[in-house]
Amino acid sequence: MATTADFRNGLCMEHNGELWIIVEFQHVKPGKGPAFVRTKIKNVKTGKVLSNTFTSGVKINVQRIENRSYQYLYNEGDIYHFMNLEDYEQTFINKDMISAPQLLKEGENVQIVFHGETDTAISCEMPTYVVLEVTYTEPGDKGNTATNALKEATVETGATVRVPLFINTGDHIKIDTRSGDYSERVKV
Repeated sequence: MATTADFRNGLCMEHNGELWIIVEFQHVKPGKGPAFVRTKIKNVKTGKVLSNTFTSGVKINVQRIENRSYQYLYNEGDIYHFMNLEDYEQTFINKDMISAPQLLKEGENVQIVFHGETDTAISCEMPTYVVLEVTYTEPGDKGNTATNALKEATVETGATVRVPLFINTGDHIKIDTRSGDYSERVKV
């Protein structure tokens, strides 16, 4: 068991029966009353971030988590198949555990977070940006660039992304996996 003195960013702990990661913390010693620790913690499964206050010295149950590199192979419905890059062992993950499954392309490398004690997958973190080819988009209107006009584009994974008018079918674009937004055009 650890205490609040052991808090650090990235520490994984069990709180209210769920796994949480400390995103930010601050030790506070007011002039009157006991010291406490103000934290922002992120739920490992849902990604929900909330503020919580711990009384200084309270015991916490630290949990061990591991990040492992995997390569995406294919999916069967809501079950996604990944291969470990070190020992070629395959693992299967539900679609709900993946941060942006609509942008996942075959052969893409991801980080899968495992609970250290039970060796079960908790979540799948995609790279911050992915490069995908535009398979279909309407041609843009010439001269319609006075405002930041956007149009719909379908990428090779089947996802739809809003892109600027100058993007054409066959272009490669960089997409932010956290928001699903267009970032820039990429030369391949």
